Amino acid sequence: MARIAGVDLPKNKRGVISLTYIYGIGPTRSKEILAKAGVDENTKVNEWNDDNIKTLTKMIQEEYTVEGELRSEVQMNIKRLMDIASYRGLRHRRGLPVRGQRTQTNARTRKGKKKTVANKKKATK
Repeated sequence: MARIAGVDLPKNKRGVISLTYIYGIGPTRSKEILAKAGVDENTKVNEWNDDNIKTLTKMIQEEYTVEGELRSEVQMNIKRLMDIASYRGLRHRRGLPVRGQRTQTNARTRKGKKKTVANKKKATK
């Protein structure tokens, strides 16, 4: 089993795909890492030898910020925006979409489940 940056990589998937299970590594960066390490991107993880795993682990730790370190960096950036009370920080604080999306409809992912507000009943004669 290959374990890189505290993440167990799936054994039966290609190297390019399995590296994307690490937070901070997408498809492009995954291809780049494998090319630098000299590992074929089509070989599956269970076919990697110990040398391949060591070189990949060393390269990822030295050259890239991934997993916990990257998560904390992102959280610190969001906290900084909230502290300086920028527009983006206020949107984060209120739990609304940050990047200019519409909120009258949609935006359910950020706003959460609907809170139905009952309208006033008409007076009967």
